[in-house]
Amino acid sequence: MPIMASSPTRLRASRRPFVLIALGLLATMAIIFGLYNGAPTQSKEGSRDKPDPNRPIPVTAASVKQQAMPVWIDALGTVVPRNYVNVMPRVAGLLQSVNYREGQPVKAGQLLATIDPRPYRILVEQAQAQLMRDQAQLDGAKTDLVRYETLLKQDSISAQQVDDQRATVAQVKATVAADKATLDNAQLQLSWTRILAPTAGITGLRQVDAGNMVGTSGAIGGGNSAIGGTAASSTPIVTLAQVQPVAVTFSVAQNQLPAVIERMRGGAKLPVQAWDQRRTSQLASGSLIAVDNQINSATGSITLKSEFANPDMTLFPNQFVNVRLLVNTLPNALVVPTTAIATGAPGSYVYVINSGKVSLRPVKTGVSDAANTVVNSGLQLGEQVVTDGLDRLRDGSKVKIVTPLSPNASPGKPPHQGHRAQGKPA
Repeated sequence: MPIMASSPTRLRASRRPFVLIALGLLATMAIIFGLYNGAPTQSKEGSRDKPDPNRPIPVTAASVKQQAMPVWIDALGTVVPRNYVNVMPRVAGLLQSVNYREGQPVKAGQLLATIDPRPYRILVEQAQAQLMRDQAQLDGAKTDLVRYETLLKQDSISAQQVDDQRATVAQVKATVAADKATLDNAQLQLSWTRILAPTAGITGLRQVDAGNMVGTSGAIGGGNSAIGGTAASSTPIVTLAQVQPVAVTFSVAQNQLPAVIERMRGGAKLPVQAWDQRRTSQLASGSLIAVDNQINSATGSITLKSEFANPDMTLFPNQFVNVRLLVNTLPNALVVPTTAIATGAPGSYVYVINSGKVSLRPVKTGVSDAANTVVNSGLQLGEQVVTDGLDRLRDGSKVKIVTPLSPNASPGKPPHQGHRAQGKPA
């Protein structure tokens, strides 16, 4: 069979796959070459975004000051009325009227309710009649005694008769005295039909209505037994809570007691503040008036009692408040902002600024509040300490002091807050 020559078209078709493979290899090599040559450039550009270790870190600072520092004790307190009275009936009878308004203030001696006085008025009249009868007998006996004594002087009567008459006068006189006591008791019972407020205060909700029978042990049909009509042995006519002034009781730890007792024995009047539950608003100011006579062995605390004038009725019985007791005032204490104190491996420490650099300085702190902390040792008056930016600092870091942001400078943004204990010692 003769051999036929290949046509040019068939030759081109057979070479096409090899050309495509060669082009693919060239493209791959170009990409690898480009990545290899571009890596150093990207690395150099990326290195420009890294922070410069020699660049100063912006911080806020404050100077160590010497000033008077108050020593406060914080506690949780409960408002209690100065006097709380359950007004109970003192005589039995029909409750005629209720003369107070629920939840309204009343004065001492104000009429609260009345009990039917007619039975007790009759008892008064009976006692008066008995007294009048015995008083007449006493007058007659005294007249006879005068006559007998005259006859005795004339030897017209025996001495025995005179002595007997004197005994009769003394006996009737004792009867008259008993009648007076009976009359006084009847009048007292009659006065108790008018139930008066024993002290000033705020009345509670009505617990018994007019028309119910009441007695010295409670009310029939009053309180929770109104439907059943049974005797409620502890149902008062009304309750009174004296809230002007009002008291607040709170507990402090037993190790804080000596400082309080020492100040009170010295005649100091310790101020007390009452704040709301969120500690955002001061409700009232008062003073400490008493310390309990024993420590609670279960909690290791002792109860203290303070008194507030409460003119605006900001304190109400059984209200929970935050109490601040001012125990003492340190006259010349070295203080720094509380945000300057950090805690770590060295204990409590601060960053002191000197010539644009900071140095870590351990300190011993004393009393503290939300704004300032007393430094007992480790700092000198006038030294500058970092108050914000502690979390980015190390011993020897370069710093730049900036002015803290003001809430009014950037509307809608909160003021710049410092970090208290996030600094990491080197």
